[in-house]
Amino acid sequence: MDRVKGKVALVTGGASGIGRASAVLLAKEGATVVVSDVQDDQGKDCAAAIKRAGGDAIFLHHDVANEDAWITVVGEIRSRFGKLHILVNNAGIAIAGSVLTMTLADWRRQQAINLDGVFLGVKHSLPLLRESGGGSIINISSLAGLKGSATLAGYCATKGGVRLFTKAVAMECGQARDNVRVNSVHPGIIETPIWLGIIPTGMIPGATPQAGSNAPNLDQLSEQVVPIGKKGLPEDIAAGVLYLASDDSRYVTGTELVIDGGMSTR
Repeated sequence: MDRVKGKVALVTGGASGIGRASAVLLAKEGATVVVSDVQDDQGKDCAAAIKRAGGDAIFLHHDVANEDAWITVVGEIRSRFGKLHILVNNAGIAIAGSVLTMTLADWRRQQAINLDGVFLGVKHSLPLLRESGGGSIINISSLAGLKGSATLAGYCATKGGVRLFTKAVAMECGQARDNVRVNSVHPGIIETPIWLGIIPTGMIPGATPQAGSNAPNLDQLSEQVVPIGKKGLPEDIAAGVLYLASDDSRYVTGTELVIDGGMSTR
């Protein structure tokens, strides 16, 4: 359909999960995609898969919590393509645990990647977006950015921060009349690797703890807590990212797109 044909997109955390699905779909719809991640082998594989499918993509190593890395990545995009139209701030981690036992180091690490990384992405990408005539910034938040969850206080803090940071930057861009739209996406239970770092006990109201692993059985969990009774897939979130990246959403800014099977209604 070529919904983003001719556009250049940067997808952080693009090696797997939601980031990979978003990169693949944006490329399928005509964008040149820069896949960035700290997972080099998986990131290179994503870019290679896009190329095999007839798309255009490159991979760049990228620690989103490092400001110098952002300067390098955006500089490389400017040098190679001379423009940037879509930024998908997707890179993130989840560290579960009681607020009483979480270490300050884990709190800060989660803040650095999930929230500082989004701030740095906007700060260093926005000038090139403006020079390119405008575009779309899509910050991946979470259902945990809308509702609290026991044992996920640190994660909720970062994702709630992403939500309101997004709205503030959307207002700033609107006042600047720079043609840059800024929105957040809030996934619910999606089958991605991030669940490997989440302890299920007490994390979602109404959920029964799963024994034997820190990673919950997402099918069983979804049957319990998702109104439509099933988990989402990375492609479900990628479809929302594509909408916000395309001109179909030209009048949408400063809002949140919730893709959670109805969980936020509870």
